Amino acid sequence: MPSSESSPSGCEKASAGRGAWHAMEVSEARADLSATGPLTAQAVSGRLEKYGHNRLPEAKRRGPLARLGNQLKNFLIYVLITAAVITALLGHWVDTTVILAVVIIQTLVGFIQEGKAEQALSAIRHMLAPRAVVVREKGQQKIDAAELVPGDTVILEPGDRVPADIRLERCHNLKIEEAVLTGESEPVDKTTRVQSAEAVLGDQLNMAFSGTMVATGTGRGVVVRTGVETEIGRISGLLQDTATLKTPLLEQIDRFARYLSLIIIVAGLVIFGGGLALSGLPLRELFMAVVGLTVAAIPEGLPAILTITLAIGVRRMATRHAVVRRMPVIETLGAVSVICSDKTGTLTRNEMMVTAAIVAGKRLDVEGQGYEPDGDIREGKYVTPGSPLLDELARAAALCNDAHLEHHEGTIRVAGDPMEGALKVFARKAGFDPETDGRQWPRTDEVPFDAEYRFMATLNHDHHRHGVIYVKGAPERVLDMCTSMVADSGDTSSLDREAWTIAISELASEGLRVLALARRPAEASQNILAVEDVEDGLELLGLVGLLDPPRQEAIQAILDCHQAGIRVKMITGDHAMTASAIGQRLGLKNTVRVITGTELGQLDEDELKQVAGEVDIFARTSPEHKLRLVEALQGLHGVVAMTGDGVNDAPALKRADVGIAMGVKGSEAAREAASVVLLDDNFASIAAAVREGRTVYNNLKKAIAFMLPINGGESISLVTALLLGLSLPISALQILWVNLVGSVILAMTLAFEPAEPGVMKQPPRPRNESLLAGFVVWRVAFVSLLFLIGIFAAWYWAMSRFGDEAVARTLAVNTLVAMEVFYLFAVRYLDTASITLRGVLGTPIVLLAVGAVILLQLLFTYLPLFHQTFGTAPLTPGALAFAASAGVVVLVVLELETWLRRRWRRKI
Repeated sequence: MPSSESSPSGCEKASAGRGAWHAMEVSEARADLSATGPLTAQAVSGRLEKYGHNRLPEAKRRGPLARLGNQLKNFLIYVLITAAVITALLGHWVDTTVILAVVIIQTLVGFIQEGKAEQALSAIRHMLAPRAVVVREKGQQKIDAAELVPGDTVILEPGDRVPADIRLERCHNLKIEEAVLTGESEPVDKTTRVQSAEAVLGDQLNMAFSGTMVATGTGRGVVVRTGVETEIGRISGLLQDTATLKTPLLEQIDRFARYLSLIIIVAGLVIFGGGLALSGLPLRELFMAVVGLTVAAIPEGLPAILTITLAIGVRRMATRHAVVRRMPVIETLGAVSVICSDKTGTLTRNEMMVTAAIVAGKRLDVEGQGYEPDGDIREGKYVTPGSPLLDELARAAALCNDAHLEHHEGTIRVAGDPMEGALKVFARKAGFDPETDGRQWPRTDEVPFDAEYRFMATLNHDHHRHGVIYVKGAPERVLDMCTSMVADSGDTSSLDREAWTIAISELASEGLRVLALARRPAEASQNILAVEDVEDGLELLGLVGLLDPPRQEAIQAILDCHQAGIRVKMITGDHAMTASAIGQRLGLKNTVRVITGTELGQLDEDELKQVAGEVDIFARTSPEHKLRLVEALQGLHGVVAMTGDGVNDAPALKRADVGIAMGVKGSEAAREAASVVLLDDNFASIAAAVREGRTVYNNLKKAIAFMLPINGGESISLVTALLLGLSLPISALQILWVNLVGSVILAMTLAFEPAEPGVMKQPPRPRNESLLAGFVVWRVAFVSLLFLIGIFAAWYWAMSRFGDEAVARTLAVNTLVAMEVFYLFAVRYLDTASITLRGVLGTPIVLLAVGAVILLQLLFTYLPLFHQTFGTAPLTPGALAFAASAGVVVLVVLELETWLRRRWRRKI
């Protein structure tokens, strides 16, 4: 009878009672929804008004001005803008232009990349079905899925995208692909039977969830949740509420800018006070001198070097089939201490494969990769020679089968059930060609698989009218239907049920999905097959165990991660036993203990942190569980990378420090929520990304260790001269020239440095490690002192030799630049020897930069235009030799310092 209620009380349960529907009888669910029959137009209108349309809300997007303003919320940007204003007031327009250019470039890069993750919400919205077949008062009709309401009756057919959360009331061979929500590696057989109230999402077999795909069969059910109340709507809400963390590098740069600015300001005040007491300069002149010094001390080239270094890392990652969507993340990869990975499609191939078979009490191991037909079948260490029984098992696997193998651009795809595709590949490995040989045994009739009786059967006849019935299904069910078994010779013998039961348990304990195959002779005249024909009297052929096999390259990548001090954890929606078996094959550290989503839900935050740190395999997890695990690991001060491909992974991908999505088989929602997309779906690319991230961080540290002593040496030499009332050894305009040569030309080469040996043998750096860590602070202070000594030595040597301030300042500048050039070769290897063949040869970009600097310094020293602009004078060859000697001394001293530091470290 049609329902005419427009706002039934039962619909409130559709919004509030998320976990109850699968535990109800269909009649009870319909009663609660006040939908005992097809809905009337009036009822639909009322429910639409009360509960809204069956769609997800649009993502809130910030406008261009808001995004631009967000880029300017950076302390270093504030300091640079202040420096630009001050230099403009001082009339240093070139310096002002350079600083503003750096600010603009930095801001534009961030502006372009801002808000990428917000597109993940739109990607989820696009996963909703556009149309739905519904039964209403006027009969069956196809409508816009957005018009569905709780209480509607929906019909599902193969290839349909499920339009809402549905309690199933009729199923015929219905299988639904739920990987995007649960991570299940194969389509799920659906039933109408009531499920346990505690069943997790992947075990709610009487439900069809919005956004999933119907693989095979047909179904019918009642809509119980729409829009934001569906499972996919809940994930959308999680994604919208999940904040993206600031990368460790940006946190460090912000702290670095604050501390450096504070030091410069305090030093400026101290110098101003000391100048009043000691220098005797007029107040205005002293103030302007101090302001100029503090501005000179700011490493305005740092943001540019940061951007360029990250951009080079992004380019290198692109050659490794990884697209970096948020540039700072490339460096964050270098700090990763934990990688949380989804299983299906990431660590595994998402291609079912027969890995074991048992025939006549013997175990056979099947080799190969996914759907590729190459691979041996071994009995122990030896390739099996084959037997009539194995031939018959292969024929049964190929003929009692509805899947087809399709070749597409060099790859093999399965049209149909992946499990059945794996059986056809197994048949080919055993010597039976499903296409050629299969045509000799055409199908006469069949009993399709149904969850009610848990098997499939086919009736086949060869061209000589020999008939045979093949059956495949759940092993316990098929075993009940068998009265005998087939021996290696092809003859039948009595069935040892206990032995087969033990064999089933052993395969299942390895995480394999077990199927049994059996046969029964048929009369030549039999043309119809019924369920009653196979309920007993079958001959058991054997068992096959199927698994979504791990990627071979993932096994090596996990080993590389372990050697780099990175813990790999598998978080999957699959069953615990399957997850444990895959974990063992992958080489995860702790595979003894597996924690399920149900267990996670019972842990408080402190218990969760402890478990997250100890356990490496988490099974039957929901999107909330994945999100909580990522947050718990971050709470343990870990830098967490999360990999995944499904919609269920999107919230955790967004929350992780580095979200890595699969680009080939991954969902659009996962790709949009992630900061890195792997174009080859290869977990091994992650290890390469970590290596690149560590290289980027090391290069940034080298750039800082190179730039700060330049600023420090200049500033200290000028401050010393100012406080002692001496002539300035280098003028303010000459400082600008040195900064241009040092920061823009020499320092930029460090962004191109390759990875140092052993970079993947070191443990991850702490999340809160400062860029100005102990060694870098020491190196900056020590080199600044060397530069100070070199500048004053050049000044006094020139004054004593030539008595000309222009010549003395020119030599001081050349000496400083020479020391920078030689220091560049030392800073390229912070912890290893620099005076080596590799160190002297450098890289092409280093040699090119050194050549450019030498040419510029010759122009600076000898070109009349530069004499007028910078107040320089020509130098004698002896003076140039003095400058070069100072650079050599710096390199030798730093090489000795490195040797002593390494020797002292070994003694400790």
